Amino acid sequence: MVTNTSITPTQLRHVNVSSSCTDVLKVLREDGGVIIKGLLSQDQVDRMNQDIQPAMDQLAAGSTHSDEWTQQFHGTNTKRLTNLVTISQTFRQDILDNDIIHHLCEAVFLQDSGTYWLNTAQVIEIGPGNKAQELHRDQVQYPIFTHCGPDAPEACVNFMIALTDFTQENGATRVIPGSHRWPDLKNNGSPDDTVPAIMAPGDACFINGKVVHGGGANRTQDFKRRGIALSFQCSYLTPEEAYPFIVEKALAEQLSERGQRMIAFRSQFPKDSPGLWQSNYGEIANVIGI
Repeated sequence: MVTNTSITPTQLRHVNVSSSCTDVLKVLREDGGVIIKGLLSQDQVDRMNQDIQPAMDQLAAGSTHSDEWTQQFHGTNTKRLTNLVTISQTFRQDILDNDIIHHLCEAVFLQDSGTYWLNTAQVIEIGPGNKAQELHRDQVQYPIFTHCGPDAPEACVNFMIALTDFTQENGATRVIPGSHRWPDLKNNGSPDDTVPAIMAPGDACFINGKVVHGGGANRTQDFKRRGIALSFQCSYLTPEEAYPFIVEKALAEQLSERGQRMIAFRSQFPKDSPGLWQSNYGEIANVIGI
């Protein structure tokens, strides 16, 4: 059930992890974002952090791009760790194939697009002194959806899962509730319009691709705000991560069929389509021997 029934100037609405898809999606459609309390257990959070820590220690902060706008967007003191499928067993088993996550994705995507897959799964760790990220909408990568306006089908959804506390001081994701219904989706509003997604480890801020949001400024001296940005999208759109080229086939074979489909080791069959991502109109998993 929904634990509070209206947006205040200081917070997003919360739902319990045991809430029905209907309850969660009701808030998502009204507000553009909702916090799911306890999506992951503390044990899952601890194991996920343990899995990724060696890779995080080796990863340098900042962007690898030379473009100045991209550098600022990625964050000068922010680490972004991708290919979590390979790096983390906890991610593969407990997050990529999480039933609650997929029940919500199915409710969002199946009626309009028929199928969906993983866009990106990345750990985002905002370090001390990092400035607030530029406000944006995730569907900006696919401009046709912006031109189609607020009533268009969803291009993507994002679960920002907290692996540490998310506070106003340490860079909690900031969201403009209701911005997914603005007539002009090119308007990204103002930081003054945002509210922070205050979360405990294991909570998730579930947003759609139309809502305006961005990482907050980390004003602490020594706290690193860490979370997983887990983004799914219609399977007729190109993902950020090219999984078949970065995930070993032997590792993909260990995943469920749903997990394999999420990372493009199986063909995609959008609504009213004879299929995508095939070979001679055959299931790609059979062709590559999965």
